Amino acid sequence: MDIPGSTGNTGGKRLAAAVVMRKGLVLLVRRSETERFLPRVWGVPCGKLEPGESPEDGVLRELKEETGLLGEVVRKVGESSFTSVYRGQEIKNCQDNFLVRPLSRHITLPEPDQEHRWLRPDELHTVDIDDYNVDIVRQALTNFLHLTAPDPAEPHELRSSSARASSSLR
Repeated sequence: MDIPGSTGNTGGKRLAAAVVMRKGLVLLVRRSETERFLPRVWGVPCGKLEPGESPEDGVLRELKEETGLLGEVVRKVGESSFTSVYRGQEIKNCQDNFLVRPLSRHITLPEPDQEHRWLRPDELHTVDIDDYNVDIVRQALTNFLHLTAPDPAEPHELRSSSARASSSLR
């Protein structure tokens, strides 16, 4: 039996994650203590795809559901996978990760015990974030820096700050 958002052949879930960046800051959301999966852990907005939904549409829907933000997909930055237990069975979850530009500013979280923070990449360690989410941010940051890197023929402040930001995630 397949579950909603499944890949169809393995019973695993298909997910999409949004790394939302604004002015060099990354949006992180702390999950509710009532969540069954990773309660009170910080991470990027993410969730399972609906049947027939594209990853690009799903990531924007999840962003809206989890933060109230409207967004625009800048680009896919990578893929991740992990195993979890669903109804007593171990399943493989496959996730597409996207860099997303926010189109609105006001964040509304669905649960009162949730929090959000805009953090510099070198501040991620200040919250209870797992290595999996750090890697997703690293994927996006690498792509973000590539997209915004100056022409090598022109000296620019971004080059030195890019190197610092990238090395802070190692």
